[in-house]
Amino acid sequence: MELKQAFDIVRQRSVSICAPLQTEDYVVQPVVDVSPPKWHLGHTTWFFETFVLQPNLKDYKVFNPEYNFVFNSYYESVGARVIRTDRGNLSRPGVADVYKYRTYVDEQMTLLLAQDISPELHALITLGLNHEEQHQELLITDIKYILGHNPLFPAYQEDYSFKERSITSSDFIRMLAGIYEIGHTGNGFCFDNELNRHKVYLEEYSISNVLVTNKEYLEFMQAGGYTDFRHWHAEGWDWVKTNQVRSPLYWHEVDGQWMNYTLKGLQLIAPNQPLAHISYYEAAAYASWKGLRLPTENEWEAAAPQLAWGERWEWTESAYLPYPGFVKAPGAIGEYNGKFMVSQMVLRGGSVATPPGHSRITYRNFFHPPLRWQYTGIRLAK
Repeated sequence: MELKQAFDIVRQRSVSICAPLQTEDYVVQPVVDVSPPKWHLGHTTWFFETFVLQPNLKDYKVFNPEYNFVFNSYYESVGARVIRTDRGNLSRPGVADVYKYRTYVDEQMTLLLAQDISPELHALITLGLNHEEQHQELLITDIKYILGHNPLFPAYQEDYSFKERSITSSDFIRMLAGIYEIGHTGNGFCFDNELNRHKVYLEEYSISNVLVTNKEYLEFMQAGGYTDFRHWHAEGWDWVKTNQVRSPLYWHEVDGQWMNYTLKGLQLIAPNQPLAHISYYEAAAYASWKGLRLPTENEWEAAAPQLAWGERWEWTESAYLPYPGFVKAPGAIGEYNGKFMVSQMVLRGGSVATPPGHSRITYRNFFHPPLRWQYTGIRLAK
């Protein structure tokens, strides 16, 4: 696919995700980890304006000088920014202004893309498109959090549903001890944290061919999983007690029946669907309760060609650390991944909210252990 076509498709998809929203939905920020949809639309546009257009399109005029302060996320080298907790206070610029900003930047990008593009600029624009695809997944999950914490549990769309498999049986795949190659290879796009490709030695292990289901996790809950400290890391047990956690995010017991908020509204739990919206703490506790464990990210990647993956981001037992030979890029782009390699756990795979074509076996997602607003799930190993 040529670059201009790819640009148009990605930019339009962000707008399409927001199409069902009412104006008020664009501004809400219930918790620090969830950004208002309006901010996502502005930030992904700011990325192209700041890193692509300003340095590369002659006579480019910035749409609004204040937007660098409003829509910069975490790039220290680009200047001051609104702190993350205050994004929900941005009643201005208005939604209409943000869409005007997107239109302006898209028009300027069209002018740039009509010119000869160097390989370096092509790679930067491709990074920008992958960055926007990351925010498209965040848009879906942030919108779900916003609406799922509205007391009325309104539907995002009454007929909205993901294609999800029904899991009725499971087995373990045996992986032999040996040396495996890990990390990105080939000429396709990857993020810097997927490099460099390197060899690892793995002892023999087995990994489940399916994800843990809602029904299986409910058995853990009914067996007192949230009240038995023996299955939890100390930090996880403190999290359970402090936050009075007794179920996955979006689960609600109504008249003795477990229901969960979906993008179609409040629904009965589907017992055979893959479990979603759990923390690393919960994933590790469930594995302990089963007498099993989570796979490491190297074990996951080595087995991935034999697995059905992509419906849930799968917690692994691996801390988020640089691969051998990892080098941060110079300048602001070097802030993309490297500075987050502390106090986080790796997730692998992808989710039903991940944009088409964005996932790959070497993709390394990462979150802090208590977070669960993404479509996170469990695959067991032994």
